[in-house]
Amino acid sequence: MNLKRIIIAIAVVLIGTGNINAQDMKTEVPKISDFPVGEENTGYAQYFTGKSWLAPLTTSKELNVPMSNVTFEPGCRNNWHSHTGGQLLIAVGGVGYYQECGKAARRLLPGDVVEIAPNIEHWHGAAPDSWFSHLAIACNPQTNQNTWLEVVNDEEYAEAVKDRSSKNGKDKNRIELCKENYTQLFGGEALTGEGTDPEMMDILQKYIFGEVFRTGDLDMKTREMITCVSLAAMQQLPQLKSHAGAALNVGVTPIELREAIYQCAPIIGFPKVLNALGTINSTFTGRGIKLPLEKQETVTEENRFEKGLAIQKPLYGEAMKEFLKDVPGGMGTDVARFLTEVHFGDFQTRSGLNTQTRELLTFCVLTVIGAEPQLQSHLQANLKVGNSKETLTAAVIQCMPYIGFPAAIKVLDIIKEA
Repeated sequence: MNLKRIIIAIAVVLIGTGNINAQDMKTEVPKISDFPVGEENTGYAQYFTGKSWLAPLTTSKELNVPMSNVTFEPGCRNNWHSHTGGQLLIAVGGVGYYQECGKAARRLLPGDVVEIAPNIEHWHGAAPDSWFSHLAIACNPQTNQNTWLEVVNDEEYAEAVKDRSSKNGKDKNRIELCKENYTQLFGGEALTGEGTDPEMMDILQKYIFGEVFRTGDLDMKTREMITCVSLAAMQQLPQLKSHAGAALNVGVTPIELREAIYQCAPIIGFPKVLNALGTINSTFTGRGIKLPLEKQETVTEENRFEKGLAIQKPLYGEAMKEFLKDVPGGMGTDVARFLTEVHFGDFQTRSGLNTQTRELLTFCVLTVIGAEPQLQSHLQANLKVGNSKETLTAAVIQCMPYIGFPAAIKVLDIIKEA
């Protein structure tokens, strides 16, 4: 039996599995492994850049094998340090990095084991766009002591993870990239050849996670929010449940995910959004995230029209009001007011997502449902809030596996001709 299997076997025997309990989820920590998250690591906060959580896993004095699960938020890492007795790390969730002084950083995925010799200066932590958890096992505990050194500054960290981040992966073949992205998103293994239709799953996984995911300059969080709103618009609820978990795994907060789904209501209708909310809420509940989430509304009954118009008018002008003015019975005026008060007043004013993200997600939902007339005006609005044609193109390509080539190419033509 190899070292990795021995260590994992010991871990399972000693502790089994646990549930997330990070401060009653006041800070939402995604459940990216079967090991408990524990409490926020305030005792060692001075030695970390960013937040981390610590869960001691062993207490037996007879065994004397100190082992803890450490969870890092995206971008979090500890200082340079060393151990007089050495250390073992086992990656159990998300994507992380380990670097020894004078060597290139090593990218860590679940199942990877790092053997750290005594007195070797090193650091470890999360990828910029992913949460990360590892088991930390102290070797030679009777004499092992830590020496904490300098902070891993932003420049050192950026250099360590440069060209290794899952954001592009352009130097990897599609099979390698597919496996890395799939594990980061879902925690499992891609391209297993198992199931009733392994050939279809291989084609799908290599296409989506090995090709689409490296096309354009979108980070993992944005890609997963686009995927979630696309699936919500299509009412593909089982797939939405899987991707809701994946979104949490790569750093999308529960509030961001909820707001992305809320944002769909004026476009696809409230019944479909209620279905989608039921799906993502089941994911939240399964991860110990307390519901309801914090309120994000910022308007009152008295000012929702005014606040909505303040967002709508600079982006869209009076075009919709003019378009609706000849609706029979003068009710077009009511519809125009509803649009201002509901789409912009009730939803666009909410905190949790900025206007740039909201406009990008709206464009993707319109892409999915094939609303070509609205795509024209929302394209211009996206450009006004700072989303480039390249960003919109990458977003449409992210939707493409779910809506097919013909529908996506239509929208790409709209972007091209704008």
